[in-house]
Amino acid sequence: MAMEDTTESCSSWAAVDSSQAHTRQQQQRHKLDVYNEVLCRLREDGRPEVQSPTFEDGLWNHFNRLPARYALDVNVERAEDVLTHKKLLELAKEPANRPVFAVRLVQVSPVPDGSQADFSDSNAPGIGDSQSASTYFRQSVHPPPAFGSSPNLEALALEASRQQVQDEDNFASAPPYPRPMHEITFSTHDKPKLLSLLTSLLAELGLNIQEAHAFSTNDGYSLDVFVVDGWPCEETDRLKDLLQKEIHKMGRQAWSKSHSSSPQIKNAQSGENFLPDHVQIPTDGTDVWEINFQLLKFGNKVASGSYGDLYRGTYCSQDVAIKVLKPERVNVDMQREFAQEVFIMRKVRHKNVVQFIGACTKPPSLCIVTEFMSGGSVYDFLHKQKGVFKLPALLRVAIDVSKGMNYLHQNNIIHRDLKAANLLMDENEVVKVADFGVARVKAGSGVMTAETGTYRWMAPEVMIQC
Repeated sequence: MAMEDTTESCSSWAAVDSSQAHTRQQQQRHKLDVYNEVLCRLREDGRPEVQSPTFEDGLWNHFNRLPARYALDVNVERAEDVLTHKKLLELAKEPANRPVFAVRLVQVSPVPDGSQADFSDSNAPGIGDSQSASTYFRQSVHPPPAFGSSPNLEALALEASRQQVQDEDNFASAPPYPRPMHEITFSTHDKPKLLSLLTSLLAELGLNIQEAHAFSTNDGYSLDVFVVDGWPCEETDRLKDLLQKEIHKMGRQAWSKSHSSSPQIKNAQSGENFLPDHVQIPTDGTDVWEINFQLLKFGNKVASGSYGDLYRGTYCSQDVAIKVLKPERVNVDMQREFAQEVFIMRKVRHKNVVQFIGACTKPPSLCIVTEFMSGGSVYDFLHKQKGVFKLPALLRVAIDVSKGMNYLHQNNIIHRDLKAANLLMDENEVVKVADFGVARVKAGSGVMTAETGTYRWMAPEVMIQC
């Protein structure tokens, strides 16, 4: 790897550190502003909780537990929503409660796209000469989502309202009405693949996720907010009952941080040679990672290989990388390797190991979904972009890789293909170990087969055994 003058490197690194410190200060100031605004609104509303002498400290602690983007995204005009989030997180501390959830009806106001007719028409209900169309667009019987709504969600509401008035043969003269949806907020112990578990839960009830906001606290809890449609009526009691029943059906073990194998695992056959309609992944019941392929949104193709393609995409509003196996190249050996990669990746969670999101295991749509690493691979940075690691950055790369590999080895996972192409960087240049296609869990004897991996990167003592 290339290195430049140490003095220049240290100066550059100091500038980066200064910039990051400035960003953190800005985030902290914004968090304080949002806290003060929420507190002021709660006082104006006469909320009884505000009278408690510990309330202000508790509210500030709530904001500090959550990442900075919580304060950036939350709708300060709905200060009572912050109280709901705070209460859910507090209830989640009791294991018997988990997961706790809240359900409410929300209204998403469609934004006119300029193609509508003039909605000052006297036939439009509630619209007078002195009332603007924009006010009509924003009229809402129910509260808005806690985190506002994205342009995509508003576009969806607009399309739905158009369809509604088309069905009523009145499209030309009717404005787009605000569309009711349901907002479901969960809080529980944070754990690997929790988002997959929650999305599966909602899918079981026939709900379509239109927007999702996921937050993790600094003390190990989660706050996940979903805006969904697909519930046939506006009432929420029946929906709450069905959610509770579905949670009970999954069992309390599914929501704990760790639990023993479920009964299905005892029947799992990890060594089958033929898998006609479903790839059987070895599992010990630690999480639910199966992803609904329909929830994946594919973007640009990032890379292509002999056996699969890599895409950038989104899954429930989260940027992800999607590795799709080419159906025509799938055979028994590839299925076994695919199963092994999923089996290993779902067991690991470390800041220097690429985060596994989930997998689709039903042919022909076999794919693995991970976090998207916008910085690309170390190999591409050095050889294709002709990048240079200055000394402090070079040391950090080495430390990141060492931490990631040490974590894997502590969990008896042998990577067997560590190379620059399998070291990926995120937007903050944090390096993470990736690609577990040939990795294995170390057996009790410590004996490993050696005839896998990339030979040019293999240790000489391993090659001797080949």
